[in-house]
Amino acid sequence: MSGTDGSAAEPLRRGVAAGKKDQDARTVMRLRLGVGVIGVLLPPALPAGNWIAARLDGRTGEDAWPGSMSGAYYTSTRDIFVGALCALGIFLIVYRYNRFNDILGTAAGTCALGVALFPTAPGSGGDAGQQTVSVFHQVFAVALLTAMAAFCLFMYGAPGIKERSYVRRPYLVAGVLILVFMALAAVAAVTEVGDDWLITPLYLCEWLSVWSFGFAWTGAALSLAADIDRLSRTRAVVGAVLGWLRSLGGVLGRGRARSRAAV
Repeated sequence: MSGTDGSAAEPLRRGVAAGKKDQDARTVMRLRLGVGVIGVLLPPALPAGNWIAARLDGRTGEDAWPGSMSGAYYTSTRDIFVGALCALGIFLIVYRYNRFNDILGTAAGTCALGVALFPTAPGSGGDAGQQTVSVFHQVFAVALLTAMAAFCLFMYGAPGIKERSYVRRPYLVAGVLILVFMALAAVAAVTEVGDDWLITPLYLCEWLSVWSFGFAWTGAALSLAADIDRLSRTRAVVGAVLGWLRSLGGVLGRGRARSRAAV
């Protein structure tokens, strides 16, 4: 009888295990997507938010571009910058793939929190305390970009990804680009080229580095969504939102047409 009970319970155990595996895959997919979305949206969100805040205050918005992404701490988008980095740090710390990538993710996440919590010095230089804090900020910033590059390069050869070129190549490209942009930013800082530009070379290099990281993770999230048969649902949701926006636009357009006819 116990053997019968065991055989009857086996399908249940398999169902629970399959459900747990699917849940784990969905969690990893969402973590990857969260990292990717932050990486893609954060760089343009800072100047855009500063420009909107300036226009609301009646200013021209000419100072919307900070000298670096870290310089956003002294602009209207400070909360966006700090909040996004804290979220990125938590995502990277809790992300799990294999032991080595766990270590890299934890290191990168810790550095992201350090960049958020230890602000750079203001443009005027600041006092002695701000200068000291700024040193920690610079160390965390360089370590974060280095860890991001290393993470991408090692994910290029990670088990499970190594066999899928459409997933691993974006990681390789992102890792190489981050290192290239870091070198260009260092050269610009030493030569002081572009310090008077509207978009400084430092901000541009940081932007492109974070974008490289974000797009690689977004691609990895979408590939995993396809593997676990979640991409079709994502497409359905996006299609529904786009359909709603098109219908809303049509309603607004008819409303404007009636207003003109009445006039």
